[in-house]
Amino acid sequence: MQEPTEETAVSPRRTLRDYAGIALRGMAMGASDIVPGVSGGTMAFILGIYEELIDSLRMIGEPAFLRALFRFQIKEVFRLLNWPFLLAVFGGILAAIFTLSHGLEWLLVHQPVLLWSFFFGLVLASVFAVGRRIQNWRTAVHLTMAAAAVVAYLLVGAAPTHTPNTWWFLMLSGAVAICAMILPGISGAFILVLLGKYQFVLSAVNNRDFLTIGFIGIGAVMGLVTFAQILSRLFKRHHDLTVAGLTGLMLGSLRKVWPWKEDVAWLVDDSGQYMLSHGERIVTEQLNILPDAAGEPLQVIFAILLTLTGLGAVLLIERLAHQASN
Repeated sequence: MQEPTEETAVSPRRTLRDYAGIALRGMAMGASDIVPGVSGGTMAFILGIYEELIDSLRMIGEPAFLRALFRFQIKEVFRLLNWPFLLAVFGGILAAIFTLSHGLEWLLVHQPVLLWSFFFGLVLASVFAVGRRIQNWRTAVHLTMAAAAVVAYLLVGAAPTHTPNTWWFLMLSGAVAICAMILPGISGAFILVLLGKYQFVLSAVNNRDFLTIGFIGIGAVMGLVTFAQILSRLFKRHHDLTVAGLTGLMLGSLRKVWPWKEDVAWLVDDSGQYMLSHGERIVTEQLNILPDAAGEPLQVIFAILLTLTGLGAVLLIERLAHQASN
């Protein structure tokens, strides 16, 4: 049998049940990326499909694949591409975006503390789960993790900007957001918030505005293929440093997913009027605060329980994945 090379992808033998499980993992990624501050890349790492996803996406930019594609050598295209895996993952992502966006949008507005509490538990447990994959804890690894954590901490605290809704900026937004999506710790949705496009894109999805979705999608494909090439090579040549960087990004992003926040600034238009989304002012800056245990004891109790649920979910998933690999 032909050995895998830089230009040859080998699709693992899987059953229909295996692909159904991969599609469910894709749905978890899609659900995570709807929430600003939670990364689909984090979920992929937790669920054990991250490196295969990056390597499969890398093939799309390889010369052998592009030659076969432009020459309409369909059989060769499918031979080179790990297409069943990608179809299951992205089918799950799209299914989550189109079916869960309303529910998650409602939770963000009406129960933000409880939603953030669950994701805080997920990300916190993921820091330890992913960090354990580092084999050699040398000085460079510690410095890489620390630097990545600082970058993520500063980035998630940045203020959004007001940007145009032109086709080229929508494509640029899609490219930048998708790169963030496949990076654990940095949310593609949060990047859209920083670029001033989150509410615009979410409304486009809910209203089935396929023109806007199309521009975002084209930019996302371009950014995804390019960035996957870089990440795949980093994993192969500098595995521990790459995992350390990704772990640091998740660690720094905990600032964003802290459940208790105070709104301190809102988005305004050129005339100084507050901009609204679904009748609510769009928040541009928040401060993390301590929970009010005396004023809202039940909320604090439920928040702690949901944080523990998120922690437990990651530990359970990691244990099941370990058992499956053995």
